[in-house]
Amino acid sequence: MSVHPAMCPGKGRLVRTAIWKEPVSGARMVRRINIDGDDQGDRTAHGGEHRAVLVDQLDSYRYWERVLGRRDFAFGQFGENLTVEGLADDEVCIGDRFRVGEAELEVTQPRVSCYRVGIRMANPEMPTLLVAHRRPGFYLRVLVEGLVEGGQEIVKIADGAERLTVAEADAALYLPGRSPDVLRRALKIPALSRGWRGASRRCSTRTPDRPR
Repeated sequence: MSVHPAMCPGKGRLVRTAIWKEPVSGARMVRRINIDGDDQGDRTAHGGEHRAVLVDQLDSYRYWERVLGRRDFAFGQFGENLTVEGLADDEVCIGDRFRVGEAELEVTQPRVSCYRVGIRMANPEMPTLLVAHRRPGFYLRVLVEGLVEGGQEIVKIADGAERLTVAEADAALYLPGRSPDVLRRALKIPALSRGWRGASRRCSTRTPDRPR
């Protein structure tokens, strides 16, 4: 998707964003940094090797349709690169590895929701809601580049260390009552992204830095 400007609600300024996604036909090459034909509007906050591919789930679409009372969602609604059946945030673990088409992918961190998803959803509360409802989605690192096409089977090829789910990792940083034990477990996972690792170390402060 092309990067284009959008108005930031309540701030009266334009921001660069590539959060508007739409379905594509045929195979696309999944590369170390992103997918051919796609891009990130702000690679400091949303790109890089550990955040090459963003995943969200069809079940979350159905959930938010009920919670928000909406029926206008289209694939890519949450800015994700892959909209999948299954792979729930409370089941997928940091470090899990998957094969899709020719590509091999590894879960590195939960999505860090920023105001751009609020712009896309026309709901400025959306970043907070994704965390509060424990449905952040997650990022993947590309271990093996390759062609991926819609409709292909997603095959799990390895379990992540510590078996810490995406939802647990997200809650440990952003929800009340965080557990030091959960954060220690997170730091033991080799696949955990550098940004999330640093934020986990700093989480003893009252308001932790957002992992980048």
